Amino acid sequence: MKRGYLSQYFDGVALKRLSSVEVDMLHSHQHEFNGDEGLRKILGEPDGKLKYDAKFLYLTDSNEEPVIEDGFLTWYDARQKARLERGVMRWEYRLYFSTNIALQLSSVGDLLLIAKRPDNTLLAIVAEQDTTIAKQLIWLFGFSSSTHPSFSIREDLETEQDRIEFASRFILESIGIVVESTEETLLDAMLEKFNGGFPTTKVFSDYARSTLKDANPQDGLDDLLMAWLEREEILFRTLERHLIGDRLTKGFDGDVESFISFSLSVQNRRKSRVGLALENHLEQLFVGCGLRYSRTAVTENKTKPDFLFPGHAEYHNPDFNPLKLTMLGVKTTCKDRWRQVLAEANRIEHKHLLTFEAAISTNQTDEMHTKNLQLVVPRRLHESYTETQRTWLMDVSSFISLVQERQ
Repeated sequence: MKRGYLSQYFDGVALKRLSSVEVDMLHSHQHEFNGDEGLRKILGEPDGKLKYDAKFLYLTDSNEEPVIEDGFLTWYDARQKARLERGVMRWEYRLYFSTNIALQLSSVGDLLLIAKRPDNTLLAIVAEQDTTIAKQLIWLFGFSSSTHPSFSIREDLETEQDRIEFASRFILESIGIVVESTEETLLDAMLEKFNGGFPTTKVFSDYARSTLKDANPQDGLDDLLMAWLEREEILFRTLERHLIGDRLTKGFDGDVESFISFSLSVQNRRKSRVGLALENHLEQLFVGCGLRYSRTAVTENKTKPDFLFPGHAEYHNPDFNPLKLTMLGVKTTCKDRWRQVLAEANRIEHKHLLTFEAAISTNQTDEMHTKNLQLVVPRRLHESYTETQRTWLMDVSSFISLVQERQ
């Protein structure tokens, strides 16, 4: 097990697409997958039946939260008794699963992923076909998008592609994996600097950048932005982990409402902070590159684009050439929320949206393209997209160059 890599959370993963025969089986009383050679590499060849506690998930882009149900999976050789009693030299491993809503929702072509955890439990995930989350799981675990009917297997999860970074952390947390990423060596310094609490997001972003002494714009603006955001995320999780632990130690004296309120505040802070952090680091890049801009300037119908170039005054000047105007929406992850950007800055026909989300589905990027929304993604994440998508994607450096030309 190597910390900071997928091997920290998984002993092995198996992936396939569900066939019509399997889907019919899922909805019948049989409730079994044939255990081909691939699954045997992960689950072994036990003597008798091996029962695993399992968590079943059904994922689709149309729902923010997955469908989750606890159950079990049983791994066994259906021919073991025949070999022992009659000498029939055949092996036929099967994976029996308990009735659950996640698999009942499955359809032909959906992605099925079986993952073995270090605590000897299993994750059984079904992701709807042609969705962003299905594509993200394929990318996260390093599989080919053209998975064949049998299980594809990965046991070694410690290669460079398995290193957990900002984009992959979001995918893992969407399937219920809490990623441990902290920098304990800076905890005492942060507690002293911020008086044992959380500073504003702007102050924390400035601090995070200051701790990366070796970060250099010469290495590329895309990599610099990713390094800043990754650094802030790790430092935030470090401070958050300490402060939450301290609060839990004090306890809630049986006050359920106080506990719920505290839990909600933790979740809301995470959601609001990460988007603001990305905007803060982008703003630093824009300042460093000499761009003129307005942040959250008011346009029509009181909408507020995250960034408007060259600024509020030019946008509201009817004599200013609209072809010289640029707007940039910023979302760490898109989901269906990317359409919100379309209603902002009506004078600008071709809009831009920057995201750190990997492997967005072709269906969504095609729709963005037809609606004149240009997706901007850090260069390193381009590899998670198809070859056709990559010809259309823009990276951060290219976006900044475009704005510089217009100014």
